[in-house]
Amino acid sequence: MKKLNTSSALLLTLCCVCLRSSAQVAFNFSTGPVLDTMAMASRPDSTGKFEIESADDFILNQPTTINSASFTGLLAGFNSSTTVVGVTVEMYRVFPLDSSTSRTPQVVTRVNSPSDVAFSSRSSDDSGLSFSTSIIANSFTALNSVQPGGIHPFPNQTTGGNGPLTGQEVQFNVTFTSPFTLPADHFFFVPQVELSNGDFYWLSASRPIVPPGTPFAPDLQAWTRDENLDPDWSRVGTDIVGGATPPTFNAAFSLSGVTSPVPEPSTYGLLGAAVLAGLAFTRRRIQAKR
Repeated sequence: MKKLNTSSALLLTLCCVCLRSSAQVAFNFSTGPVLDTMAMASRPDSTGKFEIESADDFILNQPTTINSASFTGLLAGFNSSTTVVGVTVEMYRVFPLDSSTSRTPQVVTRVNSPSDVAFSSRSSDDSGLSFSTSIIANSFTALNSVQPGGIHPFPNQTTGGNGPLTGQEVQFNVTFTSPFTLPADHFFFVPQVELSNGDFYWLSASRPIVPPGTPFAPDLQAWTRDENLDPDWSRVGTDIVGGATPPTFNAAFSLSGVTSPVPEPSTYGLLGAAVLAGLAFTRRRIQAKR
């Protein structure tokens, strides 16, 4: 068997070091357990129903591939024949990215809101994701809600919310058959559920996030909009619920995937040195044979 020469062995060794330093590692994120403080409508447009989007944020410190997600909400106004027609998941960046800054917003502020348009999306309609559901509780009551028709432009945005809402607590487990490949950035996660009758409401989680959730900073509050407010967004707590000391909310979700760390500059230096050494050694061997 032919053996590697010294330069080839050195180059191979240092390449292995580089690959090891940039190896993928598991990524997991969660906002933690469900709370009963808020339920936010979130659905795609369908026959007789306008679109509503609710959003909560997370941060990626490295380029990351998101393979799966889960989120928990209420199914309200349903009956025994209700079926889940479809699920859509969107990823938004933070305003002003992917947004127009030349127009006058119809909301209190766009600072720290999701952008105008989605960065990327997946839907069960086109097989971009598959999903399963599990019933957590047959009856669960959220103390407040933002229901269809409960989102208004400035100056009428503060309604106090639409009050308590009871439904079936359900967890959605999603696998992205076409994974999200996202750069390091600040994102908003937006799940939408279409039911054959009734509506899906995304349930709240602790803000600030506490273990077993995954705390991070800055942790922005949940936002929402419907197609009449689009492309603007309102803060669920500060703008819609309002009050002297407005509450703020996170939403119950988790993400799983793998990161793809960028090699450190020193790694590139090692690889460059190996290549140069290999070229120099090869040149000397060629000259010696002449």
